[in-house]
Amino acid sequence: MAAHNQWGKKGEDLAAAFLLDQGYRIRHRNWHAGRKELDIVAEKEDVLIIVEVKTRTNEDFGSPADAVDDRKIRHIVSATDAYLRRYAIDMNVRFDIITVTGDENHSHIEHIEEAFYPPLWS
Repeated sequence: MAAHNQWGKKGEDLAAAFLLDQGYRIRHRNWHAGRKELDIVAEKEDVLIIVEVKTRTNEDFGSPADAVDDRKIRHIVSATDAYLRRYAIDMNVRFDIITVTGDENHSHIEHIEEAFYPPLWS
C-alpha cells in the first residue's frame, strides 16, 4: 500500500476514535454499495451522521475539506440514499467532514458538523 494510502487509512482510524470519544456510535466504516462509498456512518442523539474523512500531511494546497466539492457531495448524498434504503432507516441525517492533518507522530483533527446540505435537484 502506498504511503499516502496508509496515512489515509490511519486518518480514518483517528477520525473514528475521535467520534467514539465524543459519544458517537459507529454503525459502519467504509460502507460500499457498488461504486458508492461512505467513509463513516455514525449515530448520536437519534441523528444519522455521514462523515467524510479527508487526510493530508499539510495544508499547503488548502484545507483538506476543500476536496469535498459539488461532485463529491453528490456522490456522498447518492450513497447515503442507497444506505437509507438498504437498511430502511427513517432518521434525520447530517453530513459532517472530519479533516486529519499531520503525520503519524503529530496530527490535528477538525470536526466540521453540518459541513454541507444535500443539493436540491429539480
